[in-house]
Amino acid sequence: MSKIKLYRVPLSGHAHRAQVFISLLGLEAELINVDLANGEHKRADYLEKNIFSQVPVIEDGDVTLADSNAILVYLANKYDADKTWYPQDLALMSEIQRFLSIASGQIAYGPCAARLVTVFGAQINHQNAIDISHQILAKLDQHLTGKNWLVGDHPTIADVANYTYIAHAPEGGVSLDVYPNIRAWLKRFEALPGFIPMQSTPAGLVK
Repeated sequence: MSKIKLYRVPLSGHAHRAQVFISLLGLEAELINVDLANGEHKRADYLEKNIFSQVPVIEDGDVTLADSNAILVYLANKYDADKTWYPQDLALMSEIQRFLSIASGQIAYGPCAARLVTVFGAQINHQNAIDISHQILAKLDQHLTGKNWLVGDHPTIADVANYTYIAHAPEGGVSLDVYPNIRAWLKRFEALPGFIPMQSTPAGLVK
């Protein structure tokens, strides 16, 4: 089996979703860093892979696929023989989709956006992103009361999709101190066989 090619930026939480899931599945990936600073993501050859000029993108044989959540669904359906990461039960599938939407919605506009300000200097309303973060984190902490995972009794791609930006929320000025259920969930996720952390933000980069 040839390695999956993963086009990424090391400090991108979206790219880490794909990378960590590939590892959790016991697969190998060839990591290809995309040079955003020099506009590599806007060149014609990269736009053929993703017309939206974003990371991540995977190449798996003849399949080229963009969007981190779409990549999770693809990998789970193709490589998880036990179907635990994306169960085929309709109710569970629908609940997982709910949390994929949260990852693309409140998590993206909250912890992800707050981190974009401090790590990458994005011109985003930082306080608004922090406020959104605490609104969704409070709800997720409540949701995790008495639960090990976001959906069902086993880790799923719902957990994968939401992990990275929540784990790195403090880099954006969003403290997790008041969310004990979330902190316990993060530790459970990090204890999974095959887990790999996202590259640490270089010292001094976080403002």
